[in-house]
Amino acid sequence: MNRITFGTSGWRGILCEDFIFENVRVVTQAIADHLIASGESGKGLIVGCDSRFMGERFVRESAQVLAGAGIKVYLCNRDTPTPVISFEILRRKTAGAINFTASHNPPEYNGIKFSPAWGGPALPETTGDIERRANEMLGEFCYKERFLDNAKKDGLCEEIDCRPAYLDDLSTKIDFDAVASLGGVALNPLYGTARGYLDEPLMKRGMKFHQINAHRDPYFGGFAPEPAEKNIQDFISLVRKDPSIRLGLATDGDADRFGIIDEDGTYIEPNYIIALLLDYLVRVKKMTGGVARSVATSHLIDAVARHHGIQLYETPVGFKYIGELISQDKIIIGGEESAGLSIKGHVPEKDGILACFLVAEMVAREGKSVSQLLQELYAKVGCYLTRRDNIKLSPQLEAAYKGKVASVPAEIAGAKVKDVVTIDGVKLILEDGSWLLFRKSGTEPVVRLYGEASSDDRLNTVMSAGREFILGK
Repeated sequence: MNRITFGTSGWRGILCEDFIFENVRVVTQAIADHLIASGESGKGLIVGCDSRFMGERFVRESAQVLAGAGIKVYLCNRDTPTPVISFEILRRKTAGAINFTASHNPPEYNGIKFSPAWGGPALPETTGDIERRANEMLGEFCYKERFLDNAKKDGLCEEIDCRPAYLDDLSTKIDFDAVASLGGVALNPLYGTARGYLDEPLMKRGMKFHQINAHRDPYFGGFAPEPAEKNIQDFISLVRKDPSIRLGLATDGDADRFGIIDEDGTYIEPNYIIALLLDYLVRVKKMTGGVARSVATSHLIDAVARHHGIQLYETPVGFKYIGELISQDKIIIGGEESAGLSIKGHVPEKDGILACFLVAEMVAREGKSVSQLLQELYAKVGCYLTRRDNIKLSPQLEAAYKGKVASVPAEIAGAKVKDVVTIDGVKLILEDGSWLLFRKSGTEPVVRLYGEASSDDRLNTVMSAGREFILGK
């Protein structure tokens, strides 16, 4: 059998290959054993899923294993956004949650994400223990199940509706009256769990909106359920063609990522949204604290932090590290270039629903488009342009990669290397303020190349130099 391996957001696999019922039972038992060993099992666990194939069946099997181990299960009554499950962990004070989701991965994937009692994604020491326990049990009949009807009779299973409490809480953090003044927005839950979460607050306030892809489709329309520009061309076309639409708001399959379309149909990179919201939260909403970004995320955030005199935290890739800072109340906002963010006083987990409505509030209260706000921000702190490419490696290049990045050049792209950051991958800070990050995939022969510069021409030069460094051309 393939080993169970937890990545940055849990264990993921391809349905009917390694993501099968038997492995789901084993991983669930490993989580149960971890909680029993830590003395947390008496608090119960939330179990939910996104809108993928077989989600409810996997939830049922997992719940029966937990009940068999004597752990109470709070069973979500429908596919549920990842940030909503995080909110419910904190609200109910459970030992955590098991969430069947593969987030933005293609439709053939599913996954198990374990979130502990603090509500954020499990840290490496936690997933490492669960991973070890699961792999020791592979191939063995290591669990017992209690049928859900019996578990309900015994008080070990309770069905819950997570939506009302989450939306009530969201209304304390978003100025929906301002959002309603926009007049017209477009919504795209991408066939995922944000159905009923993006639209209900607007319907409640009688706001006009257009919505597409708002039914459940495990194929996600034939695309990976990620609100990246290439995947939402139908949505971009809708916004571009309808002058009444002021803003387009999209989420991914489990609603922890966001996609923003400006009123003219321009896709706005997540990097820029995080920086704009930081400026807005400090300047308009008077929030205090620091800001966190992953090592792969734009230094435009650094520039905004300097402008407002607030502390910046740089983290490895993986929202769990940012989530820790949110749970410790150290930051106003934390985000990643992969379209995940959360804010002070909210869940320590990416929340695409929150992100969408924060942008809508910002645009409404400022009375300007996202592009106009970005140009104003550039005028205050300087221009920052970012890009990410994937470089596929031959077996020879993959074998040579580790040695290559271990001896970085003193100069690249016509500029001296000022600093080297190695908290996750190898990041070269150049003397002109541009930078490159080389980060090897843990699952495939691919190097993720990130770059940033102050102009398109300079960014092209930097990215070309990065490719040449890896490929040896």
